[in-house]
Amino acid sequence: MEATSAAIQTTNEKRTNVRWFILAVIFFIMIVNFADRSAVGIAGPAIAKDLKLTSVQMGYILSGFGWAYVLFQLPGGYFLDKFGSKAVYAFSIFTWSLFTLLQGFVGFVGVGIVVGTFFLLRFMVGACEAPSFPGNSRIVAAWFPGQERGTASAIFNSSQYAATVFCTPLMAWLTQTYGWQSVFFVMGGIGILYTPLWLKFIKSPREHKSVNAAELEYLEKGGALIDIDKAASSGSEKPKGPNLRVIGQLLSNRMMIGIYVAQYCVTSLTYFFLTWFPIYLVQGRGMTILKAGLVASVPAIAGFIGGILGGVVSDWILAKTGSLTWARKIPMVTGMLLSMGVAACNYTDSEVLVVTFMAMAFFGKGFGALGWALNSDTAPKQATGISGGVLNTCGNLGAITMPIAIGYLVDKAGSFESALFYVGAHGAVAIFCYLVIVGEIKRVELKE
Repeated sequence: MEATSAAIQTTNEKRTNVRWFILAVIFFIMIVNFADRSAVGIAGPAIAKDLKLTSVQMGYILSGFGWAYVLFQLPGGYFLDKFGSKAVYAFSIFTWSLFTLLQGFVGFVGVGIVVGTFFLLRFMVGACEAPSFPGNSRIVAAWFPGQERGTASAIFNSSQYAATVFCTPLMAWLTQTYGWQSVFFVMGGIGILYTPLWLKFIKSPREHKSVNAAELEYLEKGGALIDIDKAASSGSEKPKGPNLRVIGQLLSNRMMIGIYVAQYCVTSLTYFFLTWFPIYLVQGRGMTILKAGLVASVPAIAGFIGGILGGVVSDWILAKTGSLTWARKIPMVTGMLLSMGVAACNYTDSEVLVVTFMAMAFFGKGFGALGWALNSDTAPKQATGISGGVLNTCGNLGAITMPIAIGYLVDKAGSFESALFYVGAHGAVAIFCYLVIVGEIKRVELKE
């Protein structure tokens, strides 16, 4: 665990817990974030039918988010380090919500450009959401000591499951009752309205009026980077921006290579559930859109439980053993083993067993999704934003490859069988990375 010399005098007053409120603010906006990413997947069957789109065309539309999300990770991380988390994140929330809302008007454009228009709007959502996860990791690094980062990172990461639990049935109901356009109008509007609340509540630890000296002392002694945004706003320490020297050092580190490849696999699993899973239930299992929306929420509940439990177990192992390496690797390997169960759906016609296997896989993906805790653990202190940007760039290549690959596999085979084997294989690759490539987990020190 990290530790810094205490710069705050010891106090006997009862410690406040504002950091958990900050985490709740992040958690809610990430629910909106993931709902906006998955909106096309939920409304996909209705969109494809209404606009007469093929599986391949839907695959490219679903991938539009990923292209921009990957391309803008490094710039997003740089801007976070340069201007601070609060302002960059607020701009991100407003703009991604606006482009989500605009997707509701795609049906009014000409048939010849509908795919390109949809792809472009999804591309813009991805570009504007790019700073979100590096921003989350950055805020957690500022607000949480080392011994709580696993839990905190697991909580904000589990928002993807909460989004499926709460928003998927809502979006399915909106699609069936008011048409697929209403999904984008409602979800985009929620994000736009949330922007001023973000600006009101998100502050750095020293600037937050509700934080007392005891909590500040607890954070600082535990290794929280409480002044990370102060350096950005004052310009006293120039951020290690998206330059070849910093990126080259990260990409030449064996531990980081293993983490990045594994993150690609975990994120690929995420984008199966966010994009093609509801379509699989409708087209592959013959469910109605409303039933698919309700059924999809069941594995998501398991994923949410797994996501929270993975962080808690990781921090418990850290407290018991003092080994950061084992505390992170044990949940990640266990989770990826369970995630491979998605392929078992090919061997049953029972909807109950399909939901059971998907729930097991979703639980495992959540339990093992500690990539952002690893970023908080390993990122160079002066380049947390850019390190998060590299992690998310590598991870979200899966946002491009997974939707497109499944589109082609389904189009060629006429079924989802080979697609599910493709999805499950990502868990095996992640396990290899954690056990063979990563080695000891520790913070990277940049060379001058």
